[in-house]
Amino acid sequence: MSHLEEVVAHVDDVIKESVIAHMNELLVALSDDAELSREDRYAQQQRLRNAIAHHGRHHKEEMEARREQLTKDGVIL
Repeated sequence: MSHLEEVVAHVDDVIKESVIAHMNELLVALSDDAELSREDRYAQQQRLRNAIAHHGRHHKEEMEARREQLTKDGVIL
């Protein structure tokens, strides 16, 4: 398995884990990975950025739905 394949697999695992802190740590670690080409490093970092952004939107939607559920007729239950 090439280094790029290992990195792609690691990025896949971290995205599946869905823990923002781990995604950010890997994002920073990839910045210092001299074995990857600039394009490959950017592609993997972009996947992480997209996952982080999606996670943030999903969390916001969940919180809004929860607030809506807890609030009926303007009264917090």
